[in-house]
Amino acid sequence: MILALDGSSVDGSAYTDVVHLARHAPVWLDDTVSAWSTYGLALFAVLMTIGWWHARRMGATASVRALAVPFVVVVAYGVDTALKLLVREDRPCRSLRVATLEACPAPGDWSFPSNHAAIAAAAAVALLFVSRRLGAVAVVATGAMAASRVWVGAHYPHDVVAGVVVGALAALLVMSALRRRAGALTRRLTTTRLRPLLTTS
Repeated sequence: MILALDGSSVDGSAYTDVVHLARHAPVWLDDTVSAWSTYGLALFAVLMTIGWWHARRMGATASVRALAVPFVVVVAYGVDTALKLLVREDRPCRSLRVATLEACPAPGDWSFPSNHAAIAAAAAVALLFVSRRLGAVAVVATGAMAASRVWVGAHYPHDVVAGVVVGALAALLVMSALRRRAGALTRRLTTTRLRPLLTTS
């Protein structure tokens, strides 16, 4: 069943308020937010790499948790994409016909939920299972990513909230399941060619 949600009826006025604010903001602020919105996900990849590098010194089980983070992100992205195809909400810049900082995506590039928010939230929650410090940085970055997607006009506020929920739940479920089976999985992987990825010894 396709829902064809009209997002403008949910929080269209809040969206237009943010976009209007962005159009009247200083250029340096708009440029900074736009750059973060476009390239900010790279920070999460860096945090995942750092988490894995430090986990190798703590032991194979910690490394397995760290290596699971990218897998969690892929799962969250898959779930989020499936929801997009189910809901099929037009981008707000298309429904409300407003000028935005980011070029309006082509028709069929659905808005709900936000992929960027889902990926960021999944990485942040999964990283909390690896390192509280890295996870905390990722949580703050997730908030900034979600806000930036509304600021540049790519999503309604409810799109990014839903994306965060999808990503966080996916990460929580997968990482919790992994924690219960970490011992057996670690023993299996350390007997394979993946052993160098799991430990420094």
